[in-house]
Amino acid sequence: MTTPVLQFILSAGAIIVAGIFLARAADSIAELTKLGRLIVGSVFLAGATSLPEILVDLSSVRKGMPDLAVGDLMGSSLFNLFILAIADLMHRNPHKIFSRVSAAHALSAAMSIHMAAMACIAIFLEQRLSGFEFGAIGLGPLAIGVSYLLGLRLMYFDQRSAIAAGAAPRDSAAERPGRGAMVKALSVFGVCTLVILIASPFLAEAAGKLSDATGLGKTFVGTTLVAFCTSLPEMVSTVTAVRIGAFDLAVGNIFGSNSFNMLILIPLDLFHEGSLLAAVNPSHILTALATILATSVAVMGQLYQAEKRKKFIEPDAFAIIGISIGALLLLYYVSTA
Repeated sequence: MTTPVLQFILSAGAIIVAGIFLARAADSIAELTKLGRLIVGSVFLAGATSLPEILVDLSSVRKGMPDLAVGDLMGSSLFNLFILAIADLMHRNPHKIFSRVSAAHALSAAMSIHMAAMACIAIFLEQRLSGFEFGAIGLGPLAIGVSYLLGLRLMYFDQRSAIAAGAAPRDSAAERPGRGAMVKALSVFGVCTLVILIASPFLAEAAGKLSDATGLGKTFVGTTLVAFCTSLPEMVSTVTAVRIGAFDLAVGNIFGSNSFNMLILIPLDLFHEGSLLAAVNPSHILTALATILATSVAVMGQLYQAEKRKKFIEPDAFAIIGISIGALLLLYYVSTA
C-alpha cells in the first residue's frame, strides 16, 4: 500500500499549493474586473476548485466505479460546508462569516440546496425513469443542468440590481492596476488550474487502489477519503481568502462549488454506460440530505442577527460541524451494516 499512499500524498500536496495561489489570483481578478468577489467566487473560483471532482470522478466512472464518483461529489459538498465552518471559527472577528455581512450569499446557498434536492429525487427515481433520456443524459442530470443555468441567471441579475441600488459591498481597491497586473493574475490562475488538472487523475488512481486495499467499499471511501482530498482546493482557497479578508470570495467559493458538484453529474452520466444514478447505492441520498441540512443551517446563520449564539442550538459553525460528523458516522454505520 506504500506506493498508492505516496502517490496520494504527492498529488494532494500539489493541489494544496495550487489552491493557495488560486485564491489570491481570484481575489486580484475580482478587483481588476470589477465583477466583485461574490460572482468570481461563486462561478470562476468555484469552477476551478471543482476540477479535481470532474477528473477524479470521470476517471472513476470510466473504470466502472460509479459509487466512488457519486460518493465523492456528495461527500465533497458536505466537506465544503465543514471547511467553511472551520474557517468561520478561525476568523476572530465580531462579524462572523455566518452573519448578515454574508446575507448576499443566501441566494447562492439556496441554489445549492435546490440542486442537491434534485439529485436526491433523481437517485430515488432514476431506476424507474432510466428509459427516459435526452440523448445519453438522463432526466435527472438534465434537470439539474437546467436548474444550474437558471440559478446563475438569478444570481447575475440579483447582483446587478444590488450594485445599481448601492446595496452590494464594494471591494476596497482604491485604484485599478494596469494591464500587467491583469495578465499576471490570469496567468497565475491558469497555471494553478493546470496543476490541479494534472494532479487530479493521479489522486483518483491512488484513491481507487486505497478503496480496494481497505475493503471499506467505494461508497464510504468516495464520500470520505476521496471527497476530502478533492475538497482540498476549496479548503485551501477558502482559508486563504479568509486570511486576506476576502470573505465574499470564501463563502461564494463554497456554495458555488456545491452547486457545481451537482452539475458534474451531467458529464458523469454521459460517460457512464446506462443511467449513472440508477447504478449507484441509494445511501448517497443520506449524504445529500445532510448537505441540504447543513446548508440550511448556514443560511439561517447568515440571516440570524444575534452575534452571540448558543452552540449546537442556534445556527452557527458548531451546528454545521456536528451535522457533518454525524452524517459521516451514520454513513459508516450504513455501509458496514
